[in-house]
Amino acid sequence: MRRKWQAPRAADRGAAPSFRSSPGERSPWRRRRFTISRYAPADLMIKAETMNLDTPTRRAFLTSTGALATTTLLGAAGRARAATPSTLPTAPAAPAAPARSTLPRRPNIVIILADDLGYGQLGCYGQKLIDTPNLDRLAAQGLRFTSAYAGAPVCGPSRACLLTGLHAGHATVRENPLGGPDPSLTSADVTFAGLLKLAGYRTACIGKWGFGPEIAGQPSHPNARGFGEFFGFIGHKHAHQYWPRYLWHNRATVPLNGAAYAPDLFLSRARAFITAAAAAGEPFLLYLPTTLPHSPSDVPGDAGRYEDEPWTRANRRHAAQVTRLDAHVGRIVRTLREAGVADSTLLLFTGDNGPHREKGVTPRLFDSNGPYRADKGDLYEGGIRVPMIAWSPALPDPGRVIDEPVAFWDVLPTLADLAGIPAPAHLDGTSLRGLLDGSGFTGHSHLLWNRPDRVQAIRRGDWKAIRFAPGVAGAGPGGRFELYDLSGDPGERHNLARARPHLAAELNAAIDASIAPDPRLPYGMRLTSTSATADRPCTVTVTLHNGSATTWTDLRIRLHPPAGWHITGQGRHAPLRPGASATLRFTLTPPAQATPTGTLTATARFTTGGRHVRFRTRKKITTSMRTA
Repeated sequence: MRRKWQAPRAADRGAAPSFRSSPGERSPWRRRRFTISRYAPADLMIKAETMNLDTPTRRAFLTSTGALATTTLLGAAGRARAATPSTLPTAPAAPAAPARSTLPRRPNIVIILADDLGYGQLGCYGQKLIDTPNLDRLAAQGLRFTSAYAGAPVCGPSRACLLTGLHAGHATVRENPLGGPDPSLTSADVTFAGLLKLAGYRTACIGKWGFGPEIAGQPSHPNARGFGEFFGFIGHKHAHQYWPRYLWHNRATVPLNGAAYAPDLFLSRARAFITAAAAAGEPFLLYLPTTLPHSPSDVPGDAGRYEDEPWTRANRRHAAQVTRLDAHVGRIVRTLREAGVADSTLLLFTGDNGPHREKGVTPRLFDSNGPYRADKGDLYEGGIRVPMIAWSPALPDPGRVIDEPVAFWDVLPTLADLAGIPAPAHLDGTSLRGLLDGSGFTGHSHLLWNRPDRVQAIRRGDWKAIRFAPGVAGAGPGGRFELYDLSGDPGERHNLARARPHLAAELNAAIDASIAPDPRLPYGMRLTSTSATADRPCTVTVTLHNGSATTWTDLRIRLHPPAGWHITGQGRHAPLRPGASATLRFTLTPPAQATPTGTLTATARFTTGGRHVRFRTRKKITTSMRTA
């Protein structure tokens, strides 16, 4: 049976845990939190009292970890039946329940992506040896997903699925470099950052990007894929350095000469971004793909509370990496509260694939993959099932545990839905808003993973099939097909392909049907012309692509030049159907004494799906003086 998250036992943690919640009395989470300070820098020391995260009561804790774990997603009728069993005597009327919290319109978004963090490496997912008090608390106060899947069992394609809403049978990036150059995104890849930037969000990627080439001004650069701010690593190999000689800030490199620990720099930059965006009153998207706890097992100083454990040096420091990651998450939450935006922010925490076993780390010691088979690189559950926690003070029914299968490619349509903008058509993902707010969720017909020419997997309901190419993982000349019933065999130990040949053939055909070229339509808005001459007219073109599945009506496109510029042009357009584009030309004349640089802002307003939508894009324009 699947293991359930349990409170720390006395035998595991020393003293018996207390669930007293009155002021001044310590919970088990507070007791564990102080262990961080032994090895974290002074600015990372986190205490429960300064976290502003309420300590769960015993009733709330047991509800979130026990009862809900076995009755997830009952639906409204199921919840009502579970809450009012007919065999119990009638009790006195209880006080009215507080109003359910709801996510605000256009919430801020924080996505924290861990690197090679296994399903079982957090306390709220069963971990016994590594302390993760901040993430455990977020799970108790938010939503904990028990069937969340990465896009792939390795970094590059998994991140591509997360960013673009496509699974690895359709995404641009479907495999890791494998010794060659880093794979690249293209100008056709609309990311969740690109969508939210169009919707007026301030956007930042701080950490490991993971797509090459390591060159500024090319389509795969994060600045070109919707992130207004970037700080971190561009390529894979560079991101293996915890003390790098340089990092990228937007389109330029910043020399560091190995003097700074990269994850701590990412935390500092992320906190500054939150503070600045909150002060400006702008909705924001922060994507924080940290490199923790990827190999090598490197932390500043020693391994802290793990230094005296009878483990290898690599394992001690790996444990310290995971707890440091947890401390970073705590500081992000604290910053949201200090900036006054926690109630209007949704934080999503997850990992890019299963746990690694690199450079001396032993996943079995920590039970890093939980009850699941294999780890990073494999399409068994241990390689792709990952922890996922959604947290916001605005989420209703805190402490819910959700067993509905969800995947990385659901993130983009979810963020589009929350931001109130139409998602691109032909995505593989679906919005998780119904799971977040409890309004209902239809789910997937199937989930698909693909490592081209090597191995593919599909999950449909509780059935999971894995197909190995000839010569891969011991497969013979004809390859190998495996079939598992996850409802009774979550560890994938009993291959039922021979016992269920018709189902195996059906799923094999479904794998083939799910692997195809990118199905998306062009989507977005762009400006042409980046230069002008003072006192002379120039033409600027604004093009809007409807790559969604719905028609955009009441369409108005406007161009806003720098102050003092004269503008003429048409601003209205007929309804824009899916797959169609609208191109409008404007004539601009800079004044005779125009400033050398300025900003053009194009806006599009339209109605679709009952929503009023506003897009915005900006571009720098340079003005030269008129010559005689």
